[in-house]
Amino acid sequence: MDKIIVLDFGSQYNQLIARRVRELGVYSEILPYDKPLEYFKDDSIKGIILSGGPNSVYDTGAPRISKEIYKLGIPILGICYGMQITQYLFGGKISPSNKREYGKSILNIIKESKLTKGIEITSTVWMSHGDHVDELSNDFIELGNTDSCIAIAKHKDLEIYNLQFHPEVTHTTFGKEIIKNFTLNICNAVPNWNLDDYITTTIKSIKDKVQNNQVILGLSGGVDSSVAATLIHKAIGDKLTCIFVDTGLLRKDEGDKVMSLYKDNFNMNVVRVNAGDQFLNKLKGVIDPEEKRKVIGNEFIKVFENAKRDYKDAKFLAQGTIYPDVIESVSVNGPSETIKSHHNVGGLPDDLDFELLEPLRELFKDEVREVGLNLGIPKNMIMRHPFPGPGLGIRIIEEVLIEKVKILQDADDIFIEELIKNNLYENVSQAFVVLLPVKSVGVMGDKRTYEYVAAIRSVDTVDFMTATFSRLSYDFLDIVASRIINEVRGINRIVYDITSKPPGTIEWE
Repeated sequence: MDKIIVLDFGSQYNQLIARRVRELGVYSEILPYDKPLEYFKDDSIKGIILSGGPNSVYDTGAPRISKEIYKLGIPILGICYGMQITQYLFGGKISPSNKREYGKSILNIIKESKLTKGIEITSTVWMSHGDHVDELSNDFIELGNTDSCIAIAKHKDLEIYNLQFHPEVTHTTFGKEIIKNFTLNICNAVPNWNLDDYITTTIKSIKDKVQNNQVILGLSGGVDSSVAATLIHKAIGDKLTCIFVDTGLLRKDEGDKVMSLYKDNFNMNVVRVNAGDQFLNKLKGVIDPEEKRKVIGNEFIKVFENAKRDYKDAKFLAQGTIYPDVIESVSVNGPSETIKSHHNVGGLPDDLDFELLEPLRELFKDEVREVGLNLGIPKNMIMRHPFPGPGLGIRIIEEVLIEKVKILQDADDIFIEELIKNNLYENVSQAFVVLLPVKSVGVMGDKRTYEYVAAIRSVDTVDFMTATFSRLSYDFLDIVASRIINEVRGINRIVYDITSKPPGTIEWE
């Protein structure tokens, strides 16, 4: 099977590069930047992409690759840091920019090439860099630029291309076309990878790994854990027991809804554990979001450790971990910076008394949904918006108190209800309410109020690595704000979050 290798130099987008390649039907995997050269002497490897990264090529300890990789005869595309390290190795000059370029820029193509075939001469690209190439190596020619930097270059004789911008993010207008041109037209990779193959391979892998052992799975009722449960159940049947932990931090009436859904749609062993008091007690006085995530993660594990007393044969703990969880917590293979820990990635103790089973760890959200539909999970379950493992614990800014949970549950329920009523729910990718640690003065019924401010958050995205805020109408927002303020005791002001990702994350914490 043909594949494209992404070498990880620490970019937060490295998995997204692989995702874009996979969208073309070509398998892609991510490897550490210092993978031995011998690995690449494999006929199935049709191309190499060098990712971006947070370092300067002149930094002490900056990631380096051998120049020999360029002599393998394999097409190479260097993105951002990948461009800079290429130019550095070939004798080009790199320096800090006078003005750090972050965000959208206008690309001008000055010379045609196979990489830019079908792309307009002028278009929008996404930049994220502090250094840039001042002077190209004598071995390269310039293909495109922005007002502030050389943006595209190519080796004069070899199929080696450089991009200063990020084609993998949706903000780059013709980014998908650039990656397609590289993958299919320059690397000539055959598109023969699909998620049906992934399902077949993963089911076999689960069978081989688990054998006759028992598995317990943390079921949240969300898309990821539901798909993971269904995939594992198809592999091992009744050897799987799903444990649904009601943390007390779920959406309104979520516990009852989850149990009902699984009773009606699946023939699985599902056990409910009501642990709300346990979680809320542990969160008393905890304000830092990273600490909250770790506290919640540790309590999850304690619940499972206790559950193991009733399932003594359980050897594996299964989770619905997906790529974005891993990316934002810690780089899988490279020197990425941590954005935030996820309870099922960064909160697990070192002495965990289970082997982990994470069948979705390599998939993005849209891939997970496709797998779920292919497995026969009802569409209304698959299209549910993501809900974080730590639940409302990270949507209540600062300390989590039971009265705040009730306020947020009621407000969030109104927002989701209105989205569904107005046929907007499936048009937006993720929507929720955040309760702020801020109170404001208001007036209701001629009386002064001093209550919490809540933020409405709704985003549109394909891969959850980049996102833009949803352009909800003023009339709709007016309805939602009015209902929350009138129906929820404790909130007297609503604001709408219009931050895109990047620079923000989708969740506030």
